[in-house]
Amino acid sequence: MLEILKECQICPHKCKIDRTKQIGRCKATDKIKIALYSIHNFEEPCISGTKGSGTIFFSNCNMNCIYCQNYEISQLGKGKEITIHELADVMIKQQEKGVENINLVTPTSYTLQIIEAIKIAKKKGLKIPIVYNTNGYENVETLRLLEGYIDIYLPDLKYYDNEISKKYSKVDNYFEIATKAIKEMYRQVGQPILDKNGIMTKGLMIRHLVLPNNIENSKKILKWIKENLDNNIYVSIMAQYFPTYKAKETDDLNRKLTNKEYEEIENYLYDLNLENGYIQELGEHEEEYVPKWEV
Repeated sequence: MLEILKECQICPHKCKIDRTKQIGRCKATDKIKIALYSIHNFEEPCISGTKGSGTIFFSNCNMNCIYCQNYEISQLGKGKEITIHELADVMIKQQEKGVENINLVTPTSYTLQIIEAIKIAKKKGLKIPIVYNTNGYENVETLRLLEGYIDIYLPDLKYYDNEISKKYSKVDNYFEIATKAIKEMYRQVGQPILDKNGIMTKGLMIRHLVLPNNIENSKKILKWIKENLDNNIYVSIMAQYFPTYKAKETDDLNRKLTNKEYEEIENYLYDLNLENGYIQELGEHEEEYVPKWEV
């Protein structure tokens, strides 16, 4: 399967470069690169639970979000290379810590290697659910390779308008591509299944980060979810935005959300009557929750 990386079309950019010899748009080679694995207690309650989510943060990204809170690893490539067998061992170590799940954060560039690592880990006793935590900019063809390996899909749905996706993340046709990908994720795992403790064991949950000065974009995203997907899926509205990376020098992104913006989205969400999910409270010190990148 890894032969595919010699003419890589893993993500929608379809660079077709030989990742054994050079890097593509995502800056990844054929080697896995991670920046951190840890127990994370600040995901949605049905993901973190009381025992935490076993996150594995992958370096590099196929998007270039100018406000990325994890820019040191996603854009600057901080991290270290590990083998497929080492990744499988990390999954087992996380399970041994008693976490609720294995949470693969920004995994897109390493999908093929992750599949091989999951195969190895399952032979070694990996049993807990696997979460695919993605920016949503995914190829349907690649997602089909993941069928049966992923229990929970946790995609972003960032932008409705292509002009915004190009301006903030340097990608074309984000909405068209991400919505097709989300429909494929839903086909694979269906509506959320929660255990007796309220922990998700299978299913789809869509995340949306509300950006300042872009409330209409958020409304269009939420309206699309309501009109096009099963009302039983979970939606997570995130209000944790703070200006970082290049957003500090971008006029429309160089501040946090206002109370008025937050309340407008909150009221719209209730008007839509999306039945399941979460809306994050508007906080003051979101910067403190960015991990320290040490593998």
